Amino acid sequence: MSDRGPSRRRPPHDRVVPTSTYRLQLGGELTLDAAAEQIPYLARLGVSHVYLSPVLTPAPGSTHGYDVVDHSTVSAALGGRAAMDRLGAAARDAGLGLVLDVVPNHMAVPTPAYHNRALWSVLAEGPESPYARWFDVDWSAGEGALLMPILGRRIGAVLADGELTLDEVALPGEVGPQPVLRYYDHVFPVRPGTEQLPLVDLVASQHYRLAYWRVADEELNYRRFFDVGSLAAIRVEDPEVFEATHGTVVDLIRSGTVDGLRIDHPDGLADPQDYLARLAEAVDDAWVVVEKILSPAEDLPDDWATAGTTGYDALWRIQQVFIDPGGSGELAALMHQLTGDTGDALPGVVETAKREIVAGPLYAEVHRLAELAAAICADDVRLRDHTRRALQDCLVELLVAADRYRYYVVPGTPPRSEVNAAFAEAVEVARGRLAPNRHETLDLLAEMLLGKESGSAGRTREARRDELVIRFQQTCGAVMAKGVEDTAFYRWTHLVALCEVGGAPERFGIAPEELHAWAAHAQVHAPVAMTTLSTHDTKRSEDTRARLGVLSELPGEWAELVARVRSATSEVRPSLLDGRTASLLWQTIAGTWQDGPLEAARLTEYLTKAIRESKQHTSWVTPDERYERAVLSFATTALSDPEVLDTFAAWERRVAPGVRAATLGQKLVQLTLPGVPDVYQGTEALAVALVDPDNRRPVDVAALARTLARLDAGETPRGLAEEKLQVTSRALRLRRAHPEAFIGPEAGYQPLPSSSGHALAFARTVGDRPVSLTVATRLALSLDRMGGWGTHTVALPDGDWLDVLTDQVVPGGLVRLADLLQTYPVALLTPVEVDT
Repeated sequence: MSDRGPSRRRPPHDRVVPTSTYRLQLGGELTLDAAAEQIPYLARLGVSHVYLSPVLTPAPGSTHGYDVVDHSTVSAALGGRAAMDRLGAAARDAGLGLVLDVVPNHMAVPTPAYHNRALWSVLAEGPESPYARWFDVDWSAGEGALLMPILGRRIGAVLADGELTLDEVALPGEVGPQPVLRYYDHVFPVRPGTEQLPLVDLVASQHYRLAYWRVADEELNYRRFFDVGSLAAIRVEDPEVFEATHGTVVDLIRSGTVDGLRIDHPDGLADPQDYLARLAEAVDDAWVVVEKILSPAEDLPDDWATAGTTGYDALWRIQQVFIDPGGSGELAALMHQLTGDTGDALPGVVETAKREIVAGPLYAEVHRLAELAAAICADDVRLRDHTRRALQDCLVELLVAADRYRYYVVPGTPPRSEVNAAFAEAVEVARGRLAPNRHETLDLLAEMLLGKESGSAGRTREARRDELVIRFQQTCGAVMAKGVEDTAFYRWTHLVALCEVGGAPERFGIAPEELHAWAAHAQVHAPVAMTTLSTHDTKRSEDTRARLGVLSELPGEWAELVARVRSATSEVRPSLLDGRTASLLWQTIAGTWQDGPLEAARLTEYLTKAIRESKQHTSWVTPDERYERAVLSFATTALSDPEVLDTFAAWERRVAPGVRAATLGQKLVQLTLPGVPDVYQGTEALAVALVDPDNRRPVDVAALARTLARLDAGETPRGLAEEKLQVTSRALRLRRAHPEAFIGPEAGYQPLPSSSGHALAFARTVGDRPVSLTVATRLALSLDRMGGWGTHTVALPDGDWLDVLTDQVVPGGLVRLADLLQTYPVALLTPVEVDT
């Protein structure tokens, strides 16, 4: 295992590090063989690695692959291991490699359950199953039975109406039928010796408890992925479980088929640090990045064996450097007019959402924590006066106060100073929200959750105390994800582009100096981490967010537009339509307008998900059909209103220069900042999309390939989509031609001086030698209001420079920005003698 410090977070020199990746969402329309057909185009585009969504066998009908049922096989629906090997060979022949998405935290609870043979064994044999150690089950709860909350009604009604029956099925791979309990498409094994019992007694005698689905949030006794009961957590901290669930992945690395890994949701694991250390050892220190959400002031732990994150920390900073901070006040005033929310209300919105999640979907997890803490106190005479209710009250406040996904406390290891400081802040916030008679219990819990001695002397390393430390951190992440990103971010409409996965909407906009400081830090601490602008999880694609960002430059004009479209639709606006949803709707139309409005079906599908995720008037659990019909009907009516259409068409024309600058600028900056940039499928050209499944629509790769061939033949780009493809391909090729300047051990990052804050400029270097220069226009509409570039300049290093976007040669020294950016709002320069 490698000893990795912050300045050495890179694989050994003999391991492959991508210069860039291209994300493919595999599925029914994109199998592994179909992905192999894209290899020639991707090689020409300039990427070094194809980054695949999960390939291990998922639940039947899976649309994403994160619901694995069999870790030992590559999905037959994708083509199986043979197709995986063919894709690897095709990539190698083209000079490319593969990166694979891996899901260590959970497995699917499929329908029927026998598709997950490990889970089926546990259902059949209970704690005696050889797979019982795989799943994180509290067998002491639920009368020793694994809760299966799959019934549409309470068990009594289901039994009374004969919906549960004894049946026989032939399991795949086994000879002869087996007795099962059937509930529509669900089947469950029958415990041997109970087949002849009356049905009620048979049901009660199993190692599982069939229950009404609403029971899950209050009594679930297995850990899950956030609040998704169909994804059961597995215990990869157990060496046998790790080996069994990672054998195929390790073989793909060791055989040379795959070069690197992306690890899904490491915060759900019992010990992410230990997991990554074992993984590094198993894959010989291959390049590994982790899907880790960091708070703005948080760094990835130095002792994790990983190259870094998948890039959400880069995403929000790149986006927000193209946001005008000056627009915050007027947009806040408009939000207040529409919704009643004030510009400083975000912390309250987040707190309210987290409390709802803790009291609702994650109640079972909080209850389990309280039971653990109460058992610890009951077992120590010095702690017995801390009541279960007091402990639960304090746990709730700590979970609500936590400002990050995890504090990375490892039982038996003293927490790092920054962990102590961050957790102490949460404790003080919780203290301010608790009655004084709870403060002693809060202090006790704080000590226990940090693994410190509490109660009788020497009481630190006990199984229940260790479990409390670990489970609190696992629950912290779930509360953050469900409370903030999947609830509060659907309620906050100041500028909805800021409400992104891993986003920081409280940081409305940042200055170039802040991005430079972050990039310099990343160059030292995570030089080959991933950067991104769009992923399969982002709530809006990068191009949708770029279109929304220009609202910050014209907040007054945007407010006037909203007033016009509200007036035009006032007679059809339903009384049920709330201000937050209306605000979201108008911004969504603006963000997705591309020579006309988004198709009504795509818009209504998105709005349905958004209003259910916000959980204010409807939800996935309790949908309000009347409210939803009112919202969706209004949205479709608005899209067909001539005045609304004319108003948004005029807006598109008004903001086009700003959208162009932001679209090309943020892409070029992402592709040339420190790190390994990922291009999500289709985003090399314009990809206006919303949250999944909208962002997983098929990409017309053949059309992109034809366009790229035309551009390579010297044709001028026709419109913004082709301009973006030109920028992306030229930047990717420059990276691939000169990896030493971007991912090499001597790669550097240097800001370039400019006389205008509207220019974002920096150099990528090898040692002190500049190899690539990036210049991007910030806030083009605001710049235009000020009269344009005028005499403003940027200072380029000495020598002659070739702009690879225009083939223009530019001498070093002070260069007028108006001349440099005459053709495009961005420039990518390299020394004339450097071969691109």
